[in-house]
Amino acid sequence: MTLLQKHNTIISSPFSIRVGTLSDAPILATFGAKTFYDTFAPHNTVENMKWYLEKNFTLEQVEKEINDPASTFLLALDGHSVVGYAKLRNTEQPKELGDAPALEIERIYSEKDYVGKKVGKTLMLACLAIAEKEGFNTVWLGVWEHNPKAIAFYEKWGFEKFGSHPFTLGTDAQTDFLMKKNLT
Repeated sequence: MTLLQKHNTIISSPFSIRVGTLSDAPILATFGAKTFYDTFAPHNTVENMKWYLEKNFTLEQVEKEINDPASTFLLALDGHSVVGYAKLRNTEQPKELGDAPALEIERIYSEKDYVGKKVGKTLMLACLAIAEKEGFNTVWLGVWEHNPKAIAFYEKWGFEKFGSHPFTLGTDAQTDFLMKKNLT
């Protein structure tokens, strides 16, 4: 059983949230590529976007991630339509966090037509509820330094910057801020 797979529906209002399964891999591959493209294409070259999408959002790659026991996908649904998703990872964490149990929110995206309609809020509530229920002391994430809307969203939720790390998009070396929220 993968991390947190025992949770079926996490939150039911205003959108339902459920754990993604292998049968969701095709929609997660397509939806993940679309939301990543919508978010970052205006700020990156066509070549770098193409490279990243072809590496990270193939059906095979998404299936591999779903099958990884350290990863959990959460899908936000409006009826039967996927309108957002989050990916949680319980793996290696930044050394700045020490040995305290920490859960990473690796991805959290919503359909662009749903931005501002509480999909992100609903996904964040689910991520934090799962982290608390599973006994994690900290939730952390990386966010592109040039994404002020996302940074403001995380700060609103009580996340604080604690470092940075490189993120390579194709041939472009970028910087992600590392942010954390203590749950204890």
